[in-house]
Amino acid sequence: MEGGGIENPAFETPSSDLGRRYHAGPASPGAGAAARARPCPGPEEGPCGWGHCTPRALQLCNNSEGYLAAYSLLAVFQGIVVNGLINISISTIEKRYELNSSLTGLISASYDIAFCVLSLFVSYFGERGHKPRWLAFSAFMLGLGSLVFSLPHFSSGKYQYGGKLEDTCQTAETIFANATCSASTNSLLHKYLYVFILGQLLLGVGGTPLYTLGTAFIDDSVPKHKSSLYIGIGYAMSLLGPAVGYVVGGQLLKVYIDIQMPKSTKVDQDDPRWLGAWWIGFLVCFFAIWLLIIPFSCFPRHLPGTAKIQAEKISETHDDGSQVLVQTNNIGQSFKDFPMALLILLRNPVLMSLIIASSSEALVATGFATFLPKFIENQFGKSSSFSATLGGLVLIPAAALGQVISGVLVSKCKMDCKGIIKFMISTCSVALILNTVFLFAKCGNEPFAGVSETYNGTGTLYNLTAPCNANCRCLRSMYYPICGRDDIQYFSPCFAGCASYLFNNMKKTYHNCSCIGKSKRENGSEDFLYEAVPGKCPTQCKFLPLFLTFFFFAVVFTFMANTPTTVAILRCVPDKQRSFALGVQSVFLRLLGTIPGPILFGVAIDNSCTLWDINECETKGACWVYDNERMAYLLMGISAACKTITIIFVVMAVCFYKPPPLTKALPRKTSEKISVICT
Repeated sequence: MEGGGIENPAFETPSSDLGRRYHAGPASPGAGAAARARPCPGPEEGPCGWGHCTPRALQLCNNSEGYLAAYSLLAVFQGIVVNGLINISISTIEKRYELNSSLTGLISASYDIAFCVLSLFVSYFGERGHKPRWLAFSAFMLGLGSLVFSLPHFSSGKYQYGGKLEDTCQTAETIFANATCSASTNSLLHKYLYVFILGQLLLGVGGTPLYTLGTAFIDDSVPKHKSSLYIGIGYAMSLLGPAVGYVVGGQLLKVYIDIQMPKSTKVDQDDPRWLGAWWIGFLVCFFAIWLLIIPFSCFPRHLPGTAKIQAEKISETHDDGSQVLVQTNNIGQSFKDFPMALLILLRNPVLMSLIIASSSEALVATGFATFLPKFIENQFGKSSSFSATLGGLVLIPAAALGQVISGVLVSKCKMDCKGIIKFMISTCSVALILNTVFLFAKCGNEPFAGVSETYNGTGTLYNLTAPCNANCRCLRSMYYPICGRDDIQYFSPCFAGCASYLFNNMKKTYHNCSCIGKSKRENGSEDFLYEAVPGKCPTQCKFLPLFLTFFFFAVVFTFMANTPTTVAILRCVPDKQRSFALGVQSVFLRLLGTIPGPILFGVAIDNSCTLWDINECETKGACWVYDNERMAYLLMGISAACKTITIIFVVMAVCFYKPPPLTKALPRKTSEKISVICT
């Protein structure tokens, strides 16, 4: 074996010695002796351990199942940190370190930036290296990134909070904190931005080998018909991480940020000043991930049985001459071959079609992963926490189920490369049809005072201020919706003119509200014990169960194309470029999918806004109220367009794909002849 790569004799072309012997007939006795004298290339298999220390107990894990277990655990923890804890902690980090959303967006993008920069180089050089040790390095960097991300908490001191913000109507004489525009204090907390970016960059470095070299190692170590099943299980486990991260992170945010709350002031979770212990999860993951360095460092370069598995595989590389070019010129042995190796992949029409198709799907997936809770919250009038829970319950299980189902089907049906791509066309087409749920499961907007309704005939639309609340000195930056007894939603108790509140049976109710009219219900004589209660008014729309059902299956069929795409990419490129092909896919996936996806969806959602937050400094902030129908149509349009692009490029991949002649010329008996020669 040269350079640590796998040289599979079953993939040799007629240009090689073995190929000439097979096609040209028997060789001379001298040539046969020379062939027997040469060492037969093959994977370096070995026991599980460290050098001469190979405990017998470790050999029980020295197989594809043991590696898959370690790979899955690392994928779970990577998902917990990168897609779970960070996403749920961003708002807390914004408040604690005085960062705006654009800066926290830079923090989120830092992971993808590191991934894009390193993906090509790691996948190129790692192909010929010791892949399990690359994953040990991956675990080290992921753990280090988690630790660095938590460091600002330990060096920024105790959390200091200001005076309590009142949400009720204040008299003109009352001094109201933050009611005037003032320059920000000279705090150094925002300097921790660079620490968070460093942590994300380290996490990006650690995530790069996991989904390129780690996935390719699975394909190296198992028979072709089982590869899709193993990869599907690994990908499904990676989706479990964000779910665990959201659940655990959400519970940790109920713990006070400094664990022990100061005795002088009591702050509850409903107080806007409350900040949760966002840092605990990162610290726990740091220790857990570093423990995974141990199993990955003890795996051999290749698992036992890899040589036999590789010898029995038949190449399905797209027949464009790249396989011959890579093998005859021994491309990939040094850095000077990098441009040529990259050009070979970029000129592979099947590979590029699959990459663009997967990038289009990734754009939709990341867009909905980011904004599905917001869509549910606004369309169906649910709270943000309940919407996030519903979104997680739909996206995570559906995506995992789709990955596993597709892996099982491809494995059980023993599909070849062309069959896999055709299977992708069917799943994407069904997902496109189910995507029409946005057309009939949408809801109109509920009555909102100052937006779609006037204040009992006073004031104007799209203006929250009216004569009934003009003297209340209300803050538009403090969105705390309440539902009045007149079944109209109000921006906050202050804008409803509520001067007081009480707690009845542990439930907060508002009273003396100057803007809230009488009940519109039939039994108008009913004696209400309150004038308003916290939260949005109950929606009259009943389409939520229907929407969740259709969207669940749309996600299932969308992710049923994910595992087959990876398997098809591994099949259609030269054997020695499989890891590199996954690296190229990762770059395009982020540049065309995961990075622009949330941006495009965010622009579409902002385009449906009807009421913006404009603070005392006349600075435009978040959107408070959306046009529900416009939002549904825009998201439907983006999703349908991307899925159509996906189908077009998958069809192009089928048309471009040309199986190699060796698929027909070299039957399974060829591997037996090779084994005889090697013996």
